[in-house]
Amino acid sequence: MAAATRRVEAEPFDPERWAPYGWVPVADTDPADGDHRLTYEWADAHVNVISHAADEVEHRPDGLRCTGLFRHRTHTQVLMVLNCAAVVAVAPADTAFDQPADVDRIEAFLLRPHDMLVLDRGTWHWGPFPLGDEPVRLFNVQGLRYAEDNDRADLEGLGVVADVVVSGG
Repeated sequence: MAAATRRVEAEPFDPERWAPYGWVPVADTDPADGDHRLTYEWADAHVNVISHAADEVEHRPDGLRCTGLFRHRTHTQVLMVLNCAAVVAVAPADTAFDQPADVDRIEAFLLRPHDMLVLDRGTWHWGPFPLGDEPVRLFNVQGLRYAEDNDRADLEGLGVVADVVVSGG
């Protein structure tokens, strides 16, 4: 039987709406600078540039198909979009993804070049994936051993997938 589909509308990226999933870096002159800290339990913080290509995910007539999300158990992750519009889907860290209704906790955000964010440790995430054909390039700070620190939520295994859509993007 085919998986049921849930439509998730990507909202404009906004620090207040992002707050359940992490935080947005601020200028060094902002009084809130320093209110948050990065966490790397394995002391392996690593900086690089990564990318995600359009062909990494299934394209649907009205969006991109999300069949699973990932999270890092021991560290935060910092991302800044460098070159093109993209979407990211997220869910709160306390989501079990052990029943189809958990898919209703997924939210999505439209990211533009130079948008930056921090994913709290344990936050479920998918992407960012580009909206067009050009791969999205991302400034990335995460644990060097991130592959050992990944959990995956299998949405298809729950019988539900999410189509992330952008209206008027």
